[in-house]
Amino acid sequence: MRKLQRGIAATVLLIAATTAQAQSIVGRVVDAKTKEPLIGAVVSLQGTDTKTVTDTDGQFHFDHLSTTTPYTLLVKYVGYKNTTIDGVLSKASAAEDVLTVALKPDEQQLKGVTVTGVKRRNTVTAAVLEVKNSPVIVSNISAQDIKLTQDANAGEVIRRVPGVSLIDDKFVMVRGLAQRYNNVWMNGGAVPSSEADQRAFSFDMIPSNQIDNLTIVKSPTPEYPADYTGGFIMIDTKEIPLENAFHVSVGGNWNSASAFKSFLATKQSRTDFLGFDNGLRSLHGGIDATLANLGKNSGGNTMYSLSDNHLNNDWAVKNQHPWGDLKLAADWSHSWTLTAGKLGAIAAVNYTNEYRVYRDMLNNFYGAYDTENDRSNPLRLSTDNQYNHNVRLGALFNMTLLSASGKNKYQLKNVFNQIGNNRYTWREGLSAQSEPERSAEYYYRSRTTYTGQITGRHTLSGDALDWSVGYAYANRRLPDRRKYILYNEDDSKSDNYVWLYQNDISREWTSLDEHIVSANVNDEHQFAFGDWQPKVKVGAYGEYRTRKYTTRNFMYWYNAEGNSLPSGFRSMEMTSLLSNADNYGADKLYLLEDVNKINDYSGHNTLGAGYVSAALPFGRLDIHAGVRFEYNQMELISNSKSYETSHESHYYRHSDLFPSANATYKIDEKNQIRLSYGRSVNRPEFREVSPSVYYDFDLASNVEGNFNLKNCYIDNLDLRYEWYPSRGEMISLAAFYKHFDSPIEWVYTMAGGTDVIYSYANARSANNYGLELDIRKNLAFMGLPDLNWSFNGSLIHSRVNFEPGSNEESRAMQGQSPYLVNTGLFYKSQPLDLDIALLYNRIGKRIVGVGRSEGMDKNVKVPNSYEMPRDAFDLTVSKRFGKHVELKLAARDLLNQNITFKQFTTVSVGGSSKKVQEVTRRYKPGRNLQATVTFKL
Repeated sequence: MRKLQRGIAATVLLIAATTAQAQSIVGRVVDAKTKEPLIGAVVSLQGTDTKTVTDTDGQFHFDHLSTTTPYTLLVKYVGYKNTTIDGVLSKASAAEDVLTVALKPDEQQLKGVTVTGVKRRNTVTAAVLEVKNSPVIVSNISAQDIKLTQDANAGEVIRRVPGVSLIDDKFVMVRGLAQRYNNVWMNGGAVPSSEADQRAFSFDMIPSNQIDNLTIVKSPTPEYPADYTGGFIMIDTKEIPLENAFHVSVGGNWNSASAFKSFLATKQSRTDFLGFDNGLRSLHGGIDATLANLGKNSGGNTMYSLSDNHLNNDWAVKNQHPWGDLKLAADWSHSWTLTAGKLGAIAAVNYTNEYRVYRDMLNNFYGAYDTENDRSNPLRLSTDNQYNHNVRLGALFNMTLLSASGKNKYQLKNVFNQIGNNRYTWREGLSAQSEPERSAEYYYRSRTTYTGQITGRHTLSGDALDWSVGYAYANRRLPDRRKYILYNEDDSKSDNYVWLYQNDISREWTSLDEHIVSANVNDEHQFAFGDWQPKVKVGAYGEYRTRKYTTRNFMYWYNAEGNSLPSGFRSMEMTSLLSNADNYGADKLYLLEDVNKINDYSGHNTLGAGYVSAALPFGRLDIHAGVRFEYNQMELISNSKSYETSHESHYYRHSDLFPSANATYKIDEKNQIRLSYGRSVNRPEFREVSPSVYYDFDLASNVEGNFNLKNCYIDNLDLRYEWYPSRGEMISLAAFYKHFDSPIEWVYTMAGGTDVIYSYANARSANNYGLELDIRKNLAFMGLPDLNWSFNGSLIHSRVNFEPGSNEESRAMQGQSPYLVNTGLFYKSQPLDLDIALLYNRIGKRIVGVGRSEGMDKNVKVPNSYEMPRDAFDLTVSKRFGKHVELKLAARDLLNQNITFKQFTTVSVGGSSKKVQEVTRRYKPGRNLQATVTFKL
């Protein structure tokens, strides 16, 4: 490891030393008043044809210049006065001699200028202006913000947005609402759910360097689909470049719980390093294949061969010692000036190979408290050791054509991401039947997503027209998920009870495919009635979504009498027994298929929408109001019989109007107040209404759908005050209120007294309200001009209501945090080419699973499950060496506090009220130390 560190350091110093010898002029263009960098300013050397544009930090470079000739710089930027600087000499050490050019606004030019073409939204300043000028309430984060925080993927990025938190580091919650209440679009088109068992988009699939900007719309508006309540999340990937460039990044990450430690791994396929299985784990001939069999057993069931079906029968677990994680990235950008206009292209690839170990992880679950004996009632007490090998592969390719007039822009955007997770879990403890248990799960999951759009934007006489056609695809493969459970020997029980009972050794294959085709068109017309110039916008949106989910499950079996297995096989080491081909056959070990067609389903969803909205200016008051109509039909196709294909369709049809109004009152140029109202909807997804049952090893429980789910309708009210002290700065304080009719929640109930079943259910109603504070401020007023402070915090309260007479108690909504805190200090030294950031995140205690009484007495209710608060500190450092090398260092989750989940309940014991809390899950994720070197070629 030390040799590797010394090698990296030597490489960086060598390249830096080589770069420093070039004769260069290095400068930075900023706003004269605010000192914010100006991106895209044109800098030229007068008397020559040499020119360049400033980058996202406002920087520019000229290389290979004369050492004796003084140069004259001409700097131009739209809305600012042209500036000429005479007598500039090139220097041998660019890092120490940075020229700062401060431009003053041209007030006369600003009054008449019209900017067309590419709208830059990837800087801090642009992000703040986007919030200020938006007709609706939004929060956002730009590529420049991402560069400062060094977040690796969209999940890490989005948690910096006010009112946002994450579950499992990838599922987004906005304003304390579960991920189902959010909607996600990428590049103007819908994206499919990345999960099979819930409506959710996994944000960890999008590498951060693919993102140009990320915006969350928090108030309803007719232009966007009505199916969002917490936030409508729009991810825009990069488009036409500011300059031609090629970057290569090489990095590593060292997790304190995983790197250089013992790591248990199962057999891998040759393509696991790319995030997908090459067929090692697949059923030969596909998931619907007819398998080779050995005839019928004495019970009349078909025996499937372990030897003749090309199965991976290697159950061995090997011990490895990973050195750390590997991170690679490359991006290329280029623009061409054509007769027809300007063409730009951006391509990027990203690769991550990482290891994560969670040792001695408590994994418990408790039933209703035993009030009679005044003690807890554990249904499962276990300790897990989990070993995860994760691979991410991402690619992006975007092209933009801008017409010479700037009135027409066409774009082709493509984003592909692949994630593979190879996981082995070993568990010891007590099962739901209170028996000593040792069990293992061999789990491999791959996920693929692709989104592509063709879009057009056109400026016509009095009209702005835009359109898009998109296609998205997602799959999830769980090939050959294997598990076994070992109970203690008991001579009083029959032979086939011990380890071949209730599918104790099983293999499962599942396949999920989802396709989305969408089309969108919008036209905005500006009217002129004297000085009053309102805008009217109309549009239509169509979306067709289809999904197919197929599963097959097999269990190991043998004949209790007349088998030819070795003597004492029941006491043999399990992995050796199952891996030995001599133990396979009709009179030894074979497979029985647990046929249950009810677990398969498919579906089609058609959404048609149209809207009309108006932007009405009344002096300082701007009103944006309209109505959206949506017709949605979901068809769920399931099987009515478990033993054969027996398709049966269930339809869910709704036609709804969704009115909304957003008002903005500008007190002055720096202060404004917003008030908005809108109605939205939350619809069940395919999986949530399907009868399919899936056994989740982490939960040690079944997950199933609910046919009877119905739509949830929400009324949203927002009030926000915004203050913009100077360019790139903002302070906002918002209050919001939401009323839910029939909210959908993730709940669990009891079956058979010991088994837990997770599902979905409607409550009667719920209320959700809170406050949000967002601050982005430079600390120059404290004498610290190189220091910026970002803070966003939320206080949220919610209450779920049930039918009168119900045994359910009012409580917070599932997933809602009572408070959220994100803050960061950002230091930037232009002379040193150095950026440092210290970041902090904390969320309040929130319900992650709801226990329902299901007709039981209130005092015997299964307790709710909560995720407990924890403090997370991150420190990042970025240092540039000349113009070709950048070194980034990061230490994440410095405190490495426990991730803890608990069940809470209040019971009556002996006539007194008693609060009970029990730990259900607890583990340390480990600290992460990161180092990345980026080369600009």
